[in-house]
Amino acid sequence: MDMLKLAALDAEDLKVIAAHAQDAVGKVGDIVWRPAEHRLTLELNRFAWEKAGGRSKERRRTLLHFARVEAVKSAHIRRDFPDAIVSLLTIRFEGKDEDPSGQVFLEFAGGGSMRLDVECIEASLTDLGAAWATEHQPSHDLN
Repeated sequence: MDMLKLAALDAEDLKVIAAHAQDAVGKVGDIVWRPAEHRLTLELNRFAWEKAGGRSKERRRTLLHFARVEAVKSAHIRRDFPDAIVSLLTIRFEGKDEDPSGQVFLEFAGGGSMRLDVECIEASLTDLGAAWATEHQPSHDLN
């Protein structure tokens, strides 16, 4: 098994995680904010972009984890519907000069978003198990 385990400690590292997490899907109920622990986790089924150039297309269960999170705000994500599906489009960081603190933005299809106020970037993406085949590769209308 060639499972991913990535860590991000700066904005450039976070771009790598964002590339691997693009088009990951999951349930709203699998997004867990633990304010006392200053962490947010998302269990997702990510499309294995690193395999997309070959014949096989696959998805993997993965855990996206953010530590040192001071606050979380969300928009257009219905927490009262835990079985609703979200599709992650991108992750980006906005900070100030040399200050390690800033905001991590998670943007979802359909206009949903989350803003994480972070002390610094400390994120990871960890595959949790074996892959399964999928016939569908995500695509985006660029118009």
